[in-house]
Amino acid sequence: MVSVKNGLYSCDACKLVYEEKRWAEKCEEWCSARHSCNVEIIKHAKKSV
Repeated sequence: MVSVKNGLYSCDACKLVYEEKRWAEKCEEWCSARHSCNVEIIKHAKKSV
């Protein structure tokens, strides 16, 4: 399940943070199924929190 903190969404699998919930959900789905990160998804992650 995607976590929300300070209006940002994080992937519970890899802990990357996103401004949009849909990207955090896609990231978590990918990470959970493949135990890796997808470059096309993580390029939408926040650079710093």
